[in-house]
Amino acid sequence: MEKTNVMRQLDQKKISYEVFIDEEKGDHIKSGVEMAESVGVDASKTYKTLVTEGKSKEHYVFMIPVAQTLNLKKAAKVVGEKNIHMILAKDLEPLTGYVHGGCSPIGMKKRFKTWIHQTAKDQDQIHFSAGKRGYQVAMTLSDLQKMIPVKLADLTDEV
Repeated sequence: MEKTNVMRQLDQKKISYEVFIDEEKGDHIKSGVEMAESVGVDASKTYKTLVTEGKSKEHYVFMIPVAQTLNLKKAAKVVGEKNIHMILAKDLEPLTGYVHGGCSPIGMKKRFKTWIHQTAKDQDQIHFSAGKRGYQVAMTLSDLQKMIPVKLADLTDEV
């Protein structure tokens, strides 16, 4: 198994995690829901990492369940911005070091303020990108918080 930067950083901090890989589909997976299904994980435990930009030009990271959509008004309120917008896919790699579909909150080029949807507190483990398409890591929320300062917030519309 190829170790990603995310895995190397977790190993360095001696934080335990599980790896889920779908190398066969990898680059052909079209959504987080499809990725969760391909590795046999409940989509409600799988979080996508979204990068936004506020009116102030500051960037923010949000982690939400893969089957849900980020509510931009709620997210803007959480970060204290008048409004925010998603960054363009073409701008993701230069900003974070990650490609669309392989973006992880761990190991970005720069540390951005990060929030995760409040449902994460109810999960025994959360799954998210390991920094490469087709690769996921799973860990407890408290272990993620040992790696990056991530806060809980209501970030999506009611499902």
